[in-house]
Amino acid sequence: MRLPFPRSGLYAITREAYPDEQALFDAVAAAIRGGAAVIQYRAKTPRDPLGETAGLLAICRAAGVPLIINDDVDLARRIGADGVHLGKEDMSLTEARATLWPDAIVGVSCYDSVDLAIQAETCGASYVAFGRFFPSKTKPDAPCARLETLAEAKSRLRIPIVAIGGITPENGGLLLKAGADLLAVIEAVFGAPDPGVAAAAFLPLFSESKSESAVSEMP
Repeated sequence: MRLPFPRSGLYAITREAYPDEQALFDAVAAAIRGGAAVIQYRAKTPRDPLGETAGLLAICRAAGVPLIINDDVDLARRIGADGVHLGKEDMSLTEARATLWPDAIVGVSCYDSVDLAIQAETCGASYVAFGRFFPSKTKPDAPCARLETLAEAKSRLRIPIVAIGGITPENGGLLLKAGADLLAVIEAVFGAPDPGVAAAAFLPLFSESKSESAVSEMP
């Protein structure tokens, strides 16, 4: 049974600096124990994509956490992952939905464009992602996104909003306050000595965000 995309939480994205599959599996399992709500497999030069993703899917299924595959719609279909994340140079959202299954998660990068996000929602995206918001080791040359974009997106979209790019426990609260629902993180979790401890450090941000939302909605 495939899992739905969560409405909020930590979205942990894997990095490639692992000596072997077991190190990758251990890091992801630790991140989930630390509280990651979503795992994305991102590997531009994978050793064994089928083996790695099949192993990660088993870990995620056991924990009840969805596994998203970056870029590769065919790989997601072959292993039965929960969904895919698409960038501007990847397969179109419509084609991805036709290739996968009706309840697949399909996320779309929208960079700093609310118009792209509205178009993605109209075409059936499960969530949209904006960024980068801060200096990023993974994509140092990526254009910056603005907090105002999150605020506008929050007022105009119904689907979850993901923020990405150089996010840490120290700056993530600013993005949640601006309108993000999930924080997508690579280095701040998987670049840490203990991904579980690193993931757990983000959880208070979501508790604080929910408390602030509840207060703002009080009559």
